[in-house]
Amino acid sequence: MDQRILKHAEVLVKYSLDLKENESLLIMTEIPSLPLARACYLEAIKVGAHPRIHITDNTFSEIMLKNANETQLKKIIEYDRVRMQSFDAYLTLWGTDNTRSMANVSAERMKISAQGRKEITSMFYERLAREETRWCGTLHPCQADAQEGNMSLQDFEDFVYEACKLNESDPVTYWMNIKQQQDKICTYLNQKSKIRIISEDTDLSLTVSGRKWINCSGNVNFPDGEVFTGPVEDSVEGYIRFSFPAIYQNKEIEDVRLWFEKGKVVKATASKNEDFLNQVLDTDQGARYVGEIAVGTNYGITRLIKNMLFDEKIGGTVHLAVGRSIPESLGKNESVVHWDMLCNMKNGGKIFADDELIYENGNFIIEFTSRP
Repeated sequence: MDQRILKHAEVLVKYSLDLKENESLLIMTEIPSLPLARACYLEAIKVGAHPRIHITDNTFSEIMLKNANETQLKKIIEYDRVRMQSFDAYLTLWGTDNTRSMANVSAERMKISAQGRKEITSMFYERLAREETRWCGTLHPCQADAQEGNMSLQDFEDFVYEACKLNESDPVTYWMNIKQQQDKICTYLNQKSKIRIISEDTDLSLTVSGRKWINCSGNVNFPDGEVFTGPVEDSVEGYIRFSFPAIYQNKEIEDVRLWFEKGKVVKATASKNEDFLNQVLDTDQGARYVGEIAVGTNYGITRLIKNMLFDEKIGGTVHLAVGRSIPESLGKNESVVHWDMLCNMKNGGKIFADDELIYENGNFIIEFTSRP
């Protein structure tokens, strides 16, 4: 086995999840990610924990979404509830053999399925907010994801492990240093009330008073590198253009532009798949409101690979998520949708906090931080 896989597993179990003796862990993986799942399972055994495996295959999801009736799409069985209520920690391992498996599934059927999962989704995020459980998601480099990123598998493996800083002699110390740096950013922003974001075809204002900025440094996503919060739901005003493709349910939407009034998306356009964009925004009442605003801080991720685990962390970008707020940020928006969209800030982009310029051309320009 590639020694980097073993190192990946060790960091996930001991740092990201901080798994302890006698704690229970559910590892959720697709078949192509089984090498990392095996390594994580072994690492959990080593620390004296109780790991279990939940293996999925995207073909089953495709079969369900294309063939099930509405009752079947919405059905929650007791196993689903128990699985989300029973473990001290959860680890999701992404990595697939087909990134376009849902390309021909209708947005309406995805909407019905998502609405059916609302109870489970809300239950899980509430447990996280109450610190009753922990979760981390990561990617095992697989052939399909490499192809999506326009790389050979070997080059993609190198990209992933470098972004995770697994080539460092001590990756845990690296991420702990990032945590310290980003704590300063969050402490500063937690004292601010209003944020204004300006970039190409973008001028967006929002209120963050009473909300909490979250330091993302490898505990929930891996790799990581962002700070985010949930804005006051009815405060978002203005317009924003997402200069990178927006991907949702394996569908690619290009040149997305959103206009906001009193927090709500009142107009949404795209040069590709505009109908799908608006169908997702109409999934439920909360899907047209903002659940998250964030700044990417990982300057080691230097290219777009069409995978938001990496793309949203790119240093020199901001991303906005329509739909569900992350409860930890004290955001209150509820939706079965959480869709991150990415805006480039490197060419003249600016961020103001309470009218003070704090960020320009892809970098914070005040003293509280330095580049990772």
